[in-house]
Amino acid sequence: MEGSNLRRFGMAARILDGTRIAADIRTELVARVEACTLAARRPPTLGILLVGDDAASEVYVNTKSKAGDALGLKVDVVRLPKTATLDKAKEVVCRFNRSQDHDGILVQAPLPSALGTAAESTLFEAIDPTKDVDGFHPTNFGRLAQGRSVFAPCTPSGILELLDRSCINLKGQRAVVIGRSQIVGKPVALMLLHRHATVTVCHSKTRDLSALAREADVLIAALGRPAFVTSEFVKPGATVIDVGVNRLVDEAIVKSLLPPSSPRLQTFARRGSLLVGDVHPAVRETAGALTPVPGGVGPLTVAMLMVNTVRASEMHLGKAV
Repeated sequence: MEGSNLRRFGMAARILDGTRIAADIRTELVARVEACTLAARRPPTLGILLVGDDAASEVYVNTKSKAGDALGLKVDVVRLPKTATLDKAKEVVCRFNRSQDHDGILVQAPLPSALGTAAESTLFEAIDPTKDVDGFHPTNFGRLAQGRSVFAPCTPSGILELLDRSCINLKGQRAVVIGRSQIVGKPVALMLLHRHATVTVCHSKTRDLSALAREADVLIAALGRPAFVTSEFVKPGATVIDVGVNRLVDEAIVKSLLPPSSPRLQTFARRGSLLVGDVHPAVRETAGALTPVPGGVGPLTVAMLMVNTVRASEMHLGKAV
């Protein structure tokens, strides 16, 4: 039955295709981008601050830039060396704030440790809330808690889009979130509550974690530990959303996770590394629906960044939607 979280006996989980859904979202944005560009006489513009030389951050920023370019947005990336001071980074954010040509602002995390433990919160709070397309400013997080957000964090927003467009019912369902980060765990728990799910948030200090997780109709894994969530954590037929992105380079570990026939072993042999999620591949035999890694939540995070940037442009033009 469409919309049911139950799966038929003996069948592997339905794979929830984030890449396809992200493409649908981008297609739906095309007319809005064209309208904003015509009205503003420039494309919607996203300013990104990247500090340091973290390889993963470079990949993420390049992915966001390419996605924006393909959609007709302008992405302005300002790079600072890892030796930059927090004051210098804040200057860039303030310049984006003052600019009439930048609709959205994003500070790429993580920041270099030399900037201090409070650097992320300092820079997030420095962003004009009307340009905070990542949804991390306290004002926007507070609005999210009240159920009236303008900009919600992109990964949780992508998860909700994925569930909606995959006809996964949330009303009255038991949802368990493993992870309590400001970026994913806490905001997605709030968003699920607003959709009438009964939500439990678990973390590293939670007792009997697997037993709690096994009660979930919808299980969201966002803890950053490769293949941590095994079949023991999953109720048969549950929907499992894997937020983790972990790069493995140890051949023995990779082989322990995948059957000998898996084509992903060939990918590892060719590249010398493999992206895996927080959910063990064997969960596919227990879950009713499951997001892959890669190709699940990741593309939706980028798509929702594009949505928020276009929304910011529309707001600045006086026609918020």
